[in-house]
Amino acid sequence: KIADLKVISRTSTQHYKSAPENLPEIARLLGVAHILEGRVQKSGDAVRVNVQLIKAANESHLWADTFDRKLTDIFAVESEVAKAIADQLRAKITGQEEQVIAAKPTENVEAYDIYLRGLAYSLKPLNTANSLAAQKYLKEAVRLDPKFALAWALLSYVDASGYITQALQPTVTLREEARLAAETALTLQPNLGEAVVAKGYYHYACLKDYETAVHYFEQARQLLPNSSRIPEVLALVARRRGLWDRSESYFNEAERLDPRNVNLLTQHAISYKCLRRFPEALRKLDQVLNITPDEVDIVAGKANIAQAEGDLPRAAVLLAPLHPNADDTFALETQVYQAILERHPVPVIPRLKEILAKPDPALGYNNGELRFWLGWAQEVAGDHAAAQESWRQARSELESFLKEQPENYLLIGDLALTNMGLGDKAAAFKLIEREMAAVPIEKDASDGPAPIEILARVAAQIRESDRAIAALQKLLSIPYSGVLTTPLTPALLRLDPMFDPLRNDPRFQKLAASPAAKAAP
Repeated sequence: KIADLKVISRTSTQHYKSAPENLPEIARLLGVAHILEGRVQKSGDAVRVNVQLIKAANESHLWADTFDRKLTDIFAVESEVAKAIADQLRAKITGQEEQVIAAKPTENVEAYDIYLRGLAYSLKPLNTANSLAAQKYLKEAVRLDPKFALAWALLSYVDASGYITQALQPTVTLREEARLAAETALTLQPNLGEAVVAKGYYHYACLKDYETAVHYFEQARQLLPNSSRIPEVLALVARRRGLWDRSESYFNEAERLDPRNVNLLTQHAISYKCLRRFPEALRKLDQVLNITPDEVDIVAGKANIAQAEGDLPRAAVLLAPLHPNADDTFALETQVYQAILERHPVPVIPRLKEILAKPDPALGYNNGELRFWLGWAQEVAGDHAAAQESWRQARSELESFLKEQPENYLLIGDLALTNMGLGDKAAAFKLIEREMAAVPIEKDASDGPAPIEILARVAAQIRESDRAIAALQKLLSIPYSGVLTTPLTPALLRLDPMFDPLRNDPRFQKLAASPAAKAAP
């Protein structure tokens, strides 16, 4: 919050100890010249905070102090430390920055403690479990202190992020909660940078109103001059607009401020996957694994890149040690897809049946999606009757979520594929039209092509070759996020059973034989 100082985000520093070893190496990795070490001791309502500022190059101590305070005065310590560091590093603090530093986020220490728990979960790898935990703590924080603007802002961000990524079920209710939380934060503190970001993120994630979102983000940049969140969200907006080079530039800027932020690195990897720049995507995913080893979804992400490149043996080696739970939907579906691509899905069927015997209500429509995958695995295994039964159940389950999630294009796409499996061509094409309206390619360059892939799959299965080929030609010429794993590639066309009806078409053979799909716009 001091423009004259480059401060690395807590997302990147939280992985280190309070007094880490090898300071010069850590400073190099973080891109900083100085490191602040600290220890906190708490006894009852008394707190002792020891801090020291160290020049990383020679590990010399520039400044150190000890603060003994009541727990209720802890925010004053933050302010004093910030001012002392700025003074030692000869950084200029403006009058407005001094006010921001001195401001207490809340008078309620318990609410702040619970907020910090929610914040910690929001900084973990983005998935359903972490999003639900963050949401739970942040709701409790604002219940304890309804005037806690910072907690309202983060709650809105978690809700909106869950909405667009589907880490949370993207219901109308969730979207409205994100809006109300952002507006509450801004009403309480109109100049709170995090509240301005939250309002912009709501416009981006929930409304796809990119122009308004960028307006808020640029306004927030003045209030949070060193925040990696601003270039990160600008990168996400640019990606949706199809401005891939600009998006990459913003990602690079964000990573300079927050080089060990696993969600940021993962999003950058997703962009490279959309562009089919697979070696660069793998490097980003390896960076994440260096920070959080054995992260299931990240290993699965490496495996689906191997699938896209046609290297099923490499994918199998990556997937073999994984034992994803039902809430690790991405990793689980990547394993099932691997078995389908290998044309040997029988071993995965019992695991899917076991999960679906006791479906987790928190997963919402994803349970129906898993049942679609079960049906596909059964169909490829040759058990047509079992596949039809699974798809009938899947259709019933998926349709039950449409009212609360009318704009969930992934849910609509799942239903289109399910109806295809059941032989209901008219329903499948009607759903594809609805999906195209929910996520128009003109409004969303990364996810907008998804309905075209669904169209290609449905048309291939019902042997409408001309429609299927036209859709595939379009898809292979553009970057996009993909439907099942990555964007389609010639290798996936060669391997995926859904395209079997096209195999004798010379046009399809030409597409499948291409050395590589278009890698960049």
